[in-house]
Amino acid sequence: MIYPVTVFGDPVLRKKAEPITKDYKDLKVFVQNMFETMYNSDGVGLAAPQVGQAIRIFVIDTSSAEEDELPGIKQAFINPEILKKSGDEWVMNEGCLSLPEIREDVLRPETVQIKYLDEDFNEHDEIYSGFSSRVIQHEYDHLDGIMFVDYLNPLRKRILKSKLIAISKGKVIPKYRIKVPGK
Repeated sequence: MIYPVTVFGDPVLRKKAEPITKDYKDLKVFVQNMFETMYNSDGVGLAAPQVGQAIRIFVIDTSSAEEDELPGIKQAFINPEILKKSGDEWVMNEGCLSLPEIREDVLRPETVQIKYLDEDFNEHDEIYSGFSSRVIQHEYDHLDGIMFVDYLNPLRKRILKSKLIAISKGKVIPKYRIKVPGK
């Protein structure tokens, strides 16, 4: 099932998501639907708050953007915890399915160490670098109610204000279904 993507202005995107337990109903179906929604929206990552669920799950698939020395990954991250960010900070132009038609340069550390559970609730402690690290950090932020526009300087935020208001009112036309706040 392809979910509509919740867009800027919906309170669920600013809420700190809650951990889930092993007995979460239909977890594997939910994760599969998140992947399907992400692919349908041409995304490389999707967090549960972006489909209206304030739970600590995100999925990523960076295999389409593999770098020679850093292969991409396809993974669900359940109840993740970033243990460490390291390396040089680097700028990359980021977008977000919940912020259609907005792309901005964001500075993030090169490497991330993350502890998480997979769909079978097996624990992993892994280190990622490059593009996969960036996507993990972006999606992880969603679980804490943070969006990439929060990293922008105040002037850039003021410039984007009218676009953000338009998104919150549904005055955008992405190629995927969206859920507009209050509708």
